[in-house]
Amino acid sequence: MSRKWKIALGAVVVLVVVLVGVRGCGKRHAAEEAKQGGEDSTKPVPVTVEPVTTQNVPVYRNATGTVTALNTVTINPQTGGRLMSLNFTEGQPVKKGQLLAKIDPRELQAAYDQAAASKKQNQAQLQTARDTNARLTDPKYAPYVARTDIDTQKNLVAQYQAAVAAAEASMEAAKVQLQYTDIVSPLDGIAGIRGVDVGNIVSTGSTIVTITQVEPIYASFSLPAQDLTVVRQAQAKGAAKVAALDSTDQHVIADDGVLDVVDNQVGADTNTFRLRARFPNADHVLWPGQFVNVRLQVDMLDGGLVVPTQAVQRGPDSDYVYVVQADNTVKMTDVTTGVEVGDTHIVVTKGLKAGERVVTEGQFRLKPGSKVNALKPGQEPPEPTEQELQQAMQGDKRGGRRGPR
Repeated sequence: MSRKWKIALGAVVVLVVVLVGVRGCGKRHAAEEAKQGGEDSTKPVPVTVEPVTTQNVPVYRNATGTVTALNTVTINPQTGGRLMSLNFTEGQPVKKGQLLAKIDPRELQAAYDQAAASKKQNQAQLQTARDTNARLTDPKYAPYVARTDIDTQKNLVAQYQAAVAAAEASMEAAKVQLQYTDIVSPLDGIAGIRGVDVGNIVSTGSTIVTITQVEPIYASFSLPAQDLTVVRQAQAKGAAKVAALDSTDQHVIADDGVLDVVDNQVGADTNTFRLRARFPNADHVLWPGQFVNVRLQVDMLDGGLVVPTQAVQRGPDSDYVYVVQADNTVKMTDVTTGVEVGDTHIVVTKGLKAGERVVTEGQFRLKPGSKVNALKPGQEPPEPTEQELQQAMQGDKRGGRRGPR
C-alpha cells in the first residue's frame, strides 16, 4: 500500500472516532437532563398559602368631591364713612356678634342730634298750638271767636303733631345708621383676607372681609345615575356613611360624615346626580374649596368570602385561583370576584369555600396537579430561575394562561 493511501485511511479512522465520541457525549447529556427534569418535576414547589376567610365587607361608591362651607357671608358696610379700625385677624376664627370693623360715627351722630333737636322744637310748638286751641274752644270765649280761627288752630295742632312724628322717624333712622358703624360678624366662622385698609372711605359697595362657616362643613360630589336606587335605599335605612380621603395619597381625612342631600334630578347631559355630605369638622381638617375623594357606604356584605388580591389570576375566559388540596397538590379553580376590600383583599362571590387554602405567591411555578410546599403567610418563595420562567411562559402559551395581575 502506498504512503498516500495510508494517510487517507488514518484520517478516516480519526473522523469516525470523533463522531462516535460526540454522539456518546450527547446521549449522556440528554440522559442527565432527563434525570434532572424528572427529579425537578417531583420536587414540591415552594409557594405562599393563605386561607379563605369570611368577614363583613362594606360596599362603597367612590367619587371625587369638593368641600364647601356651610355658610359664606361677604361683609359689606351698610353705611358709608371713613374706616376707623379693623378688629379681626385674617385667617382666624371669629364669633357671632364679634366686632369686625368700625366706621367713623360722627357725621351720623350729628344727624341724630339734629333730628332730636327738631323733635324738641316741634314738641314746643305743638304744646303752644294745643294751649291756644284750648282757649279758643273754651265755652267762655267760643262765642267771640270766628269759626275759621278755631278750624285753623285745630289744623295747626295736627301739623305740629306730624312734625314731631317726622322728627322721631329721623331720629330712629339716624340711630339705625349709627348702629351700622359697628360692623359685627353674623355667624361663627373663619375670617378671610381683608378687602380694605384702615383710613379708607368705604361705601355699601366695599367688601370688608368674607366669613366662612366651617363647622359643620359640606362635601359635594356626583355619582352615575345607575347608583341612584342603591344610594336612596341606603339613605332611607340610615346606612349612608361618608368618609373623605385625601385626593393624592388616599388616606382618610374624616370618616364621620353622613349623607345630607340627594339632588332631585339627574343631569341629562352627564347622566349623573349630585349629592352632598355633611361632616362635623370640629378639628377643621376639611377646608372650603378643597378637592377630596369621597367614599360613600351603601351596603354591608355579611359573611363575605375574602382572599388576598394577588391570589386571583386572570385567564382567557375567567379569573381563577390555585387551591391547595389535602394531598398538597394544587387545583385550578375558576372564581367570580366582587368588591375590593381595602388595597390588599377582594371578595370572591363564586368558586371558593371558607377555609380553603389558596396560593398567593409562587404561581409562576405551578400547573394543575403540581405538588407544593406551603409556606406561612408573610413568607415568600425564592425567585424563579430562568429555566422556570421559560417553562412558565411555555405553559402559558399551551394553556392560554397569563401571570399574576
